[in-house]
Amino acid sequence: MKIILFANTEWYLFNFRLSLAKALQSQGHEVLLISPPGEFGARLQAEGFRWQALPMDRRSLNPLQELRLLAHLCQLYRRERPALAHHFTIKCVVYGSIAALLARVPARVNAVAGMGYVFTNNALKARLLRPLVRALMRLVLNGRGARLILQNNDDVAAFAQAGLARPELVRLVKGSGVDLTRFTPHAQPVQDDQEGQVGKDTQPTRVLLAARLLWDKGIAEYVEAARLLRAQGLTIRFLLAGAPDPGNPAAIPQATLDGWAAAGLVELLGQVSDMAALFASVDIAVLPSYREGLPKSLIEAAACALPLVTTDAPGCREVVTHEVDGLIVPVKNGQALAAAIRRLHLDPAWARRLGLAARARALQEFDERIVIRQTLAVYAELLE
Repeated sequence: MKIILFANTEWYLFNFRLSLAKALQSQGHEVLLISPPGEFGARLQAEGFRWQALPMDRRSLNPLQELRLLAHLCQLYRRERPALAHHFTIKCVVYGSIAALLARVPARVNAVAGMGYVFTNNALKARLLRPLVRALMRLVLNGRGARLILQNNDDVAAFAQAGLARPELVRLVKGSGVDLTRFTPHAQPVQDDQEGQVGKDTQPTRVLLAARLLWDKGIAEYVEAARLLRAQGLTIRFLLAGAPDPGNPAAIPQATLDGWAAAGLVELLGQVSDMAALFASVDIAVLPSYREGLPKSLIEAAACALPLVTTDAPGCREVVTHEVDGLIVPVKNGQALAAAIRRLHLDPAWARRLGLAARARALQEFDERIVIRQTLAVYAELLE
């Protein structure tokens, strides 16, 4: 069968859905990947997949431009005649589903990782768009041949409360999974909890936040924590991996990032291609996000047996159990984040035990083979 995977960036397809595409291809299906243009398109093609760029501007609100995009999608779906189309993120879900319905695509799988900017941001533009997007989602998420995949229990409850999708059409699949053969623990000695060891500030601790550089990822709180712990004289390095996302309204200006780096608060690593090697070089993984679907950076860090610090937010709390495999702090609280990092820094043996527990949980819940199997089961419901 022919299956289309449609996302709002080619980067997302490469980093989050390449394993799914390969699994489909290995079963004999023809896979077409579509997204706006970008440098990862060539890498998808180098992996042996068809990839087509769309004339899509993620931030556009121009009605004529949006109608042209919808018409382009309709023509593409009619020409390709897929058996199933799988859409990722809210804009792709809405536009892709409308195109699929008009082109009579028999099966539509819609994956929403979190509620998105329109539902989580209180900016005027987001508030004005909310009723329209809610109405469109009710239209496209229901009906024959449709399934909605959500990544955490909070979103399942939120979608049910908002009446966006009928409960019988919703499936819970926790994220995109992680390759547990690639993301593995880095061998390091476990320090004993002997007198004089715990609380002794000796070796520099490397803390990493890996995410798109958006305010919603809690990066301002991360910088605040760095400033607070620096004032305490602790030997902690704060690393920030990721690139600005100009297509997202919550993107942090490059000038702001450069200012933090110039002040010595964070070290900017940019976009990192080998995340497994990066996680192997750090001691603590942090994600103080305001809301997630299911954060891949956290489950990759967990697979590498790193202690985790995250927020009591949807998606994040699906990955961490407080003081079992990491620490949970309140959302938008830089002081609490600093205190959690300080605890792990001053007790490395305990931090190591939390990391090993995080690895055990990743093996049980977040193996990408589990996620792919569950996703293919959703496909089978519709295709059979």
